[in-house]
Amino acid sequence: MKFLDQAKIYIRSGNGGAGSVSFRREKFIPNGGPDGGDGGKGGDVWIEAVEGLNTLIDYRYQQHFKAQTGHHGQGRQMHGGKGEDVVLKVPVGTQVLDEDKETVLLDMDTPGKVELLLKGGNGGWGNVRFKGPTNQAPAYANPGQEGQERWVWLRLKLIADIGLAGLPNAGKSTFLSAASAAKPKIADYPFTTLAPNLGMVDLSPTERFVIADIPGLIEGASEGAGLGTRFLGHVERSASLIHLIDGTQEDVVQAYHIIRGELEAYGEGLADKAEILALNKIDALTPEEREEKAAALEAVAGRRPMLVSGVSGEGVPALLRAAWAEVKKTRGALGGDSEADQVSGWQP
Repeated sequence: MKFLDQAKIYIRSGNGGAGSVSFRREKFIPNGGPDGGDGGKGGDVWIEAVEGLNTLIDYRYQQHFKAQTGHHGQGRQMHGGKGEDVVLKVPVGTQVLDEDKETVLLDMDTPGKVELLLKGGNGGWGNVRFKGPTNQAPAYANPGQEGQERWVWLRLKLIADIGLAGLPNAGKSTFLSAASAAKPKIADYPFTTLAPNLGMVDLSPTERFVIADIPGLIEGASEGAGLGTRFLGHVERSASLIHLIDGTQEDVVQAYHIIRGELEAYGEGLADKAEILALNKIDALTPEEREEKAAALEAVAGRRPMLVSGVSGEGVPALLRAAWAEVKKTRGALGGDSEADQVSGWQP
């Protein structure tokens, strides 16, 4: 399945059904009067966050979603039925944005969350509604109310507890495969990862969290170099970041500064998140090289980096335990509710 994290769609609620103009005609009742029924309400457009989805690929092949028009009223005061609704099923973490691609209208951050996007038009009144002492045989009825329509953007931000950041070929995918059951593509060249990957880490039956691996950043990513910062949105919701640095490269300090600079340039609070610094690929380093590069990172970052190897597994359990400690802090501070829960519903 291809990964797609944004899509532009057109949505339209159904028109209301028209009211009926009808008169009662029965034997021995010459002046039966009006009996036209009301039209039915047009269908609504809803959006629902469902589990088991992690891409918006379905919205690439269908961009127009229109609810059904309400059924028209009929004689004998028979009211029309309601038009069929349209329900857009999206992955958990999907945001609904206005056409300007900036204004967030809804945040579907909870499994099972359902929100109304567009309300269907009301059905028109039949002529029986207009009868009165001075107008005993009205020959008119109301048409149905027009439905609503608009273009919106769907943008997916994967919900993960921990995000992986680093330069291309820093060993993020290898680390993810060592820490979880995820099977990302792994190769010995940069930009192996072209789309975000999620992995579930099981430390114990009660200690579980999700790690998100995003494509590597390069210098100038905030200005569009490489894959740019397009996928950084998938770690915005993370409790903290694991910053992996390739221990086999010559200048680990420069690698650290590049990623920190891009996180600050992106904004959205990424640079302020708790960061767990890790020197990766230590299986290829001698003890002297490990100490030298760890000391250089400590001098610039102000804290000792953790030493890990996604290939041999050395240091991985300790790093995962440190990540779990950060996850517990965030979950405890939120009291079980994410900050996105505070986003008010969109009133159509």
